[in-house]
Amino acid sequence: MATGDVFPSNLFSVELGNFQVETVQSVSTPSMQLDVVETRQVSATGEPIIRKQPAARPQSGEITVTRGMDKSKAFTDWINTALEKKDIAKARQNVTIVQYDVNKKPVLRYHLSNAWASQLKGADLDAGSTNAATEQVTITYEECTVERA
Repeated sequence: MATGDVFPSNLFSVELGNFQVETVQSVSTPSMQLDVVETRQVSATGEPIIRKQPAARPQSGEITVTRGMDKSKAFTDWINTALEKKDIAKARQNVTIVQYDVNKKPVLRYHLSNAWASQLKGADLDAGSTNAATEQVTITYEECTVERA
């Protein structure tokens, strides 16, 4: 690829622990931000000063994975560990979203630590539709790091 060529948004994968999540149709990528701490002070001459600085804690967040409903059990079992069994400690896994270039080489990785499923929305069913059934899973994570290849 030449400088200035953009990477496609349709070449990606989602990895959960030791396996790749199957039949993924879309995934929202994490938004990154820093909390801001504002400090009000008075200068030596009595003038008010407002200082802003980043908070010293990592930013947690959520992503949404939309996937086709299929017979694959590994991802569904992981979701159920949190939502049905309420065993968050066991459900916590590291999730990686990988984006690829047109040659299918990784160009970007989002590493989400201590992630667990916090919401599941099943398929909308419609007798007149020919669309594939999909489910949406909200995944909550504690920290995100970005790795560029």
